[in-house]
Amino acid sequence: MNDMISIVINSGDPVALAAFYSKATGWPVTSDDADFATLKGGAMAVSFQRVAGYQVPVWPGPGHHVHLDFAVADLDAAVKDLVALGAGLPEEQPGGGDWTVLTDPEGHPFCVMAG
Repeated sequence: MNDMISIVINSGDPVALAAFYSKATGWPVTSDDADFATLKGGAMAVSFQRVAGYQVPVWPGPGHHVHLDFAVADLDAAVKDLVALGAGLPEEQPGGGDWTVLTDPEGHPFCVMAG
């Protein structure tokens, strides 16, 4: 193996989830159809694939196997902006103020931290 080129996340609605992350990151959606959507913002692409009967992960319970981490210039402003875009702000926050766990509109957890 030489280079990792993509992370693929299971989804109930890949087009909607790609649109959320595109708005959140500013990365363009480079392809989409009803079953698969991709956005790219550098060397790595993030894709979302439709899974029949998709079950939403529950934070902080079991069932989520991967999450994305994002560095932001202003943590408080980023959290506010992401919640306005449709992210959830779970009560459980293990970061001690160093990072904030959010959930995307389908419930996948992701973290934002100052950096």
